[in-house]
Amino acid sequence: MALTTERTQAISAKRNEERRVLAGTMVGTTIEWYDFFIYAQAAGLVLAGLFFAPLAGENEPLAQLIAWASLGISFLFRPLGAIVAGHLGDRIGRKAMLVFTLVMMGAATALIGLLPTFDQIGVSAPILLIVLRILQGFSAGGEWGGAALMSVEHAPINKRGFFGAYPQIGVPVGLILATGVMIIVTTSMSDEAFLSWGWRIPFLVSVLLIVVGWVIRRAVAESPVFKEMQTRKRESAAPLKQLFQNHSRQVILTALIFIANNAAGYMLIAFFGSYATKPAEAGGLGMERTPVLIASTVAAAFWLASTMLGGILSDKIGRVRTFQLGYAFLFIWAIPMFLLIDTGDIVWFALSLIILASGLGFSYGPQAALYAEMFPAQVRYSGVSIGYALGAILGGAFAPLIAQLLLDQTGQSISIGIYLMALAAISFIAVTLVKETRGVALGISTHE
Repeated sequence: MALTTERTQAISAKRNEERRVLAGTMVGTTIEWYDFFIYAQAAGLVLAGLFFAPLAGENEPLAQLIAWASLGISFLFRPLGAIVAGHLGDRIGRKAMLVFTLVMMGAATALIGLLPTFDQIGVSAPILLIVLRILQGFSAGGEWGGAALMSVEHAPINKRGFFGAYPQIGVPVGLILATGVMIIVTTSMSDEAFLSWGWRIPFLVSVLLIVVGWVIRRAVAESPVFKEMQTRKRESAAPLKQLFQNHSRQVILTALIFIANNAAGYMLIAFFGSYATKPAEAGGLGMERTPVLIASTVAAAFWLASTMLGGILSDKIGRVRTFQLGYAFLFIWAIPMFLLIDTGDIVWFALSLIILASGLGFSYGPQAALYAEMFPAQVRYSGVSIGYALGAILGGAFAPLIAQLLLDQTGQSISIGIYLMALAAISFIAVTLVKETRGVALGISTHE
């Protein structure tokens, strides 16, 4: 009887810890990506005029291109954040780095909300903005790998896709939160007030979110795989050296696998809203801002559901097959999507985004599980973080900028669809080159 009671208590304790892990990874990535998406949306709505227009000689299209470039520049520092956080995460633990990256991201976001504009302090304003964007990129580079490993390394072997989907859904949840806050702010004041000071509110809200995330993440236990490494005293003296000497192929593949999803995701996050709401004379569709933001929020909800479904499906049919389904869908939908968007009708616009988001999760939900299973424990944090960061540079970093350039040069949004098709083909081939990983052991003993 006593043994039965102890066993029941142990099972209950394990389940409680799993819930804390899932909550901690999801809440943390939600807050991190809220911070990132607020900037992406502000770059499309207001930052061009407030920080970059004077640099562009009051040339509005050029100012918008510079604003999109400022969105992308932080991605260049993701690999540095991934290297530092990955190295330390492989040596001192996943948990410590998760707390550190969360606080750094939140601090940078809040400070953006306090920045003076170009009219107030001149060229120092865009310089300081870029510095804070670099800090955001550094933080984001280390965030995802730690969250992914905390979830997957705590998971039962047959539920890694499901557990790994939790840090992934932090992205659409963060988008819903960011867009929701932006809707509330933009509809509760005049355009003049929003441009004057209201745009700062979404950035300052990050302070409250960081406190919540810090409390939740502090309660999460360290990854069991890292504990195993500590117990056996197998921490590598040079995990980065091991990574690039023995696992460079996996790093390259993880980067290529991610590029199409990341590019399409940033089109959904940033470009579509800007393209839809710009006046026709500025190359946009002249749609009203609030309905467009609502459409993006609804699409994000579908992205959330498809991401969970993608993770669950990968536990049943495999990671590679699920990714292939997602990228085949993106390839097929890329051009029809723009044909609907270009109608300028809010119903067709919303439907096009919802369909995109419904397929996007199949190449996102299984990502944490696939990447964790591709690397041995001693270099896993470094491997998944660096591969993810490189994929973000090649995929989403400058996707809105490239899309704007294609639109400006060709005058046809279908050219952007062709660009997305090319990326989908590359990512499809890359994931096809990966041997199915579902069910492999994650402990260090299996990766000698």
